Amino acid sequence: MIELHDVSKVYRTADVETTALNQVNLEISQGEFIAVMGPSGCGKSTMLNILGMLDTPNSGRYTFAGTEVSGRSERELANLRKANIGFIFQSFNLIDELSVAENVELPLLYQKIPAADRAKRVQEVLERVNIAHRAEHRPQQLSGGQQQRVAVARAVVTNPKLILADEPTGNLDTTNGEEVLDLLGQLNADGTTIVMVTHDPGHADHAGRVVHMLDGRVLSENVVNLQQEKEVRHA
Repeated sequence: MIELHDVSKVYRTADVETTALNQVNLEISQGEFIAVMGPSGCGKSTMLNILGMLDTPNSGRYTFAGTEVSGRSERELANLRKANIGFIFQSFNLIDELSVAENVELPLLYQKIPAADRAKRVQEVLERVNIAHRAEHRPQQLSGGQQQRVAVARAVVTNPKLILADEPTGNLDTTNGEEVLDLLGQLNADGTTIVMVTHDPGHADHAGRVVHMLDGRVLSENVVNLQQEKEVRHA
């Protein structure tokens, strides 16, 4: 589903050049749950932004679901993103002026889904994440765990092929964090591909494969299933 081949990203200012990604190679199959780990500044978020088509590499190739992403126009990238990818952020990124239902409905408005279909899909996804009883509340009236449930609902209401989660439990206590991880696990069991950035090894255990990054490179991968665990080291 996803192929990164020798992907590099360099940020330049007048005085400083910073290599965020250095010839990263990574393949992710449809239906996988991947956790990405590594110290701050190792390139995790940069890679997530490239996977989400929010940023573009300076060199290398990115193929998504058979489509070569590199070289696409901003309009083409936006259309690919809207049709295929859902985002979950550490800071929730909900709009305070909108109700829970209106926040979840936003991606469907961008896709020009008819009103009746929007209402049905919003209701279904709010029930799925157990927050339908708060549909008319505003985000500031909810707990952190409830806000993240709304963010998950917004990410999945378009039935995306891929969910990108950047430290989705970072602002939550242990109980609410586990609930969000369980939600991600349920979505993955239903066939959604998930790539999650995390600093917590316990949270990474929810994934089927853990990718370790250091200094802009993929250092190693731990593949875990019921029968075996193996480590693949990158040169």
